[in-house]
Amino acid sequence: MKILISNDDGYQAPGIVALYDALKDLADVEVVAPEHNNSAKSNALTLHSPLYVHRAANGFRYVNGTPADCVHIALTGLLGYRPDLVVSGINNGANMGDDTIYSGTVGAAMEGYLFGIPAIAFSQTEKGWAHLDAAAAKARQLVSRLLPSLPEAAQRQQPWLLNVNIPNRPLHELRGFKVARLGRRHAAEAVITQVSPRGETMYWIGSAGPARDDADGTDFHATAGGYATITPLQVDLTDHERLPYWAPMAAQMSAPPDTADTPGAGA
Repeated sequence: MKILISNDDGYQAPGIVALYDALKDLADVEVVAPEHNNSAKSNALTLHSPLYVHRAANGFRYVNGTPADCVHIALTGLLGYRPDLVVSGINNGANMGDDTIYSGTVGAAMEGYLFGIPAIAFSQTEKGWAHLDAAAAKARQLVSRLLPSLPEAAQRQQPWLLNVNIPNRPLHELRGFKVARLGRRHAAEAVITQVSPRGETMYWIGSAGPARDDADGTDFHATAGGYATITPLQVDLTDHERLPYWAPMAAQMSAPPDTADTPGAGA
């Protein structure tokens, strides 16, 4: 079995080192990760400047691009083979609720999924890397459980994409895994302004808002209770329930104009 690991915190981040150490004896594992922190880059690809790949002293390869860049070039030529699983993380902070739209951690995993490869994004719920060893142990547990199913998933061409969030707790305080839906957050905090040395106003994006929908069944609720959450994700953003609402308007706008009402008709 072959596993590709990436992240959005950069190839030197403690989270990716811990994830590699946890998985390296389960399969042939390669790391291709961003050179620098690329948090909140989502699925962005670099299209207007070249990408370069270098190898670090520990064997990791790093790219001067986004998380999605790393997985994309790995799968389209850099590796020279097709991995059985793409794993991203372990992220320094939660990727729950609305975070998944912005997350570079999820974006890296999603890039693998878009290429038809099963993928997992791992995150800790709080920043600071506290109890990272426990998060790595839970990641290993899940990957070990899923590895035997990968050949069947490949044969059936049915990849899956999992978003996993692990509380920053000692291993003995983690209560196992729970499948949960994405919750929702309030709007982000206000933008932060500063004045540069040249007198120009600078703007810094504010912190993410608190949880708005943290009801039972959400990732927020489950992680607060000490569970590592598993949320299956999909890429289809279509609002299927609202398709019938918009269909009549589209049909009306596509109908041929009534020539009787057309100015100059019959002249």
